[in-house]
Amino acid sequence: MPIKLENVGIAVRDLEAAISFFTDLGLTVLGRDTVRGEWTDTAVGLDGNHARIAMLQTPEGTGRLELFEYIHPDAIETEPTRPNEIGMHRIAFSVDDIEAALEIAARHGCHPLRGVATYKDVYKLTYVRGPSGIIVMLAEELQKG
Repeated sequence: MPIKLENVGIAVRDLEAAISFFTDLGLTVLGRDTVRGEWTDTAVGLDGNHARIAMLQTPEGTGRLELFEYIHPDAIETEPTRPNEIGMHRIAFSVDDIEAALEIAARHGCHPLRGVATYKDVYKLTYVRGPSGIIVMLAEELQKG
């Protein structure tokens, strides 16, 4: 059976702030909608499911990110995920210039968890605490081409 990754979905507390962060990093908004009804209750597994959503895409067109802000039921605040917790905990992006990406992140109040590291002269990378506590990994390939 063929399989293809469609998108990564992330619940956020402020949809507009999350869209602003990711579009400033270079993603584009493909569309927005407000969803509710029996089909969403069934698909998501929540009665009365009602959310505002936005689908974003990476510049090369292969990566998609679905952001959603719950209207009902109320969103549940949790402690921000830590890098060593079991389960999905980060989204990673390749960037051409990690310093420029960090300047963009800083304008949104988002900073590295510790700093920028170099992995075997191949990548400079860092984890940033993004909007709604999302961990975003930024990686710049050092040996381009």
